[in-house]
Amino acid sequence: MTFEAFSAKIVKVAQMRLPGEAAHVEMAPIERVIALKREAERQKTAKKAAVMVLFYPGAKEETHMILILRKTYKGVHSNQVGFPGGKVEPEDTSLEDTALRETEEEVGVPIASVEVVTALTDIYIPPSHYVVQPYLGITRKRPQFIAQEEEVEALIEVPVREFLDPEVLIEQQITTSYATNIQVPAFLLGGHVVWGATAMMLNEVRSLLHQLD
Repeated sequence: MTFEAFSAKIVKVAQMRLPGEAAHVEMAPIERVIALKREAERQKTAKKAAVMVLFYPGAKEETHMILILRKTYKGVHSNQVGFPGGKVEPEDTSLEDTALRETEEEVGVPIASVEVVTALTDIYIPPSHYVVQPYLGITRKRPQFIAQEEEVEALIEVPVREFLDPEVLIEQQITTSYATNIQVPAFLLGGHVVWGATAMMLNEVRSLLHQLD
């Protein structure tokens, strides 16, 4: 889909009912669902973070989405694929501000160039004890991406055409903070396996995009 056609449609998402947790659960192994229910009370004290699901025109004006591969470090999200984003800082006046600021810092997209379409369904991440608020946004020109050296190992540009292909839905055996060697639903995007909270948020976006067809 060309970005011109995509951008005309995507604004309708702001008026749509979000699939919410139903979409999240489709990309969560049963062990994670159990963990989320078990820790429901703990969510009330969780720290806050926000991320941006950003669409833009790529090669031949085809619509793309940007993901990042995080650096390897001593932390629960080491070397994982995610969205640009991060924790709330004192200077942020809202979670939307957090998502915009982090997007500029991590991938070099100026805040002023991003049009926020809507907030999506937030999600609790037990290992890091964060509630993450995703936002869906667009930028109308292909960004000159600049990866933040300290945080980002690689930028992953995903055509929406690829994202919506049923073939990208896979299962992968992994070890997580709550289980060892389990099969998890995942996306295979740009040669990278995307699972966990990012896959759960992606599935809500995917559901919304399918409703626009």
